[in-house]
Amino acid sequence: MFRSGDIDLDRYFQRYAGQNQFRHHIGTTYVAVQRDQIVGFVTVSSGEMVAEKLAKNLRRRLPAYPLPVLRLARLAVDERFQGHGIGRLLLRAMLSLALEMRDRVGCIGVVVDAKPDAVTFYSSLGFEPINLISGGLGDRPEPVAMFLPIGPIAAAVSSAKE
Repeated sequence: MFRSGDIDLDRYFQRYAGQNQFRHHIGTTYVAVQRDQIVGFVTVSSGEMVAEKLAKNLRRRLPAYPLPVLRLARLAVDERFQGHGIGRLLLRAMLSLALEMRDRVGCIGVVVDAKPDAVTFYSSLGFEPINLISGGLGDRPEPVAMFLPIGPIAAAVSSAKE
C-alpha cells in the first residue's frame, strides 16, 4: 500500500484521486510504478491566474485578464522510495506536460501550492513564491503559492534532452 508519510496526501490518493479524474474530470493523476508497485504520484489540473500576481519582469507583456497555467495539485513519493529522485522525475514529466499544454491550448507556467516543508524543494527547481492564497486552513499551515514560468521550463526540458 502507498504511504508517503503525509496522511493528507495518502488520503487524497486513496480516496479522491480517482474520483477527481474519472467522475468529476477536475484533475489527472499520474503514477510512477516500479515492479508493479506505485512509488509516487502527481496530480495536475488546468488553472488560471492574473498577471498582477507575477513579478514585474514576468508580467510586462502579459494581458490583464486571467492567464492559463498548469496547476500541480499534489505530488508524493512512497516513504520507502523517498530520496531516490522519483519526485524530480514526476515533476520533470509535468514540466513536459506544461510545454505540451503551451503548444496546444496556451500555458504561461506551472503553479504549485507548496506545503511549507516542500518550499525548499520547489525553490531549488526555480519556483518563486507568488501571492495567490489567502485565508487560513484551520490548524494546518497555509501552503505557499509558487510559480515557474514557461520560459525556464522550456530551457530546462530542452537541455535535459541533450
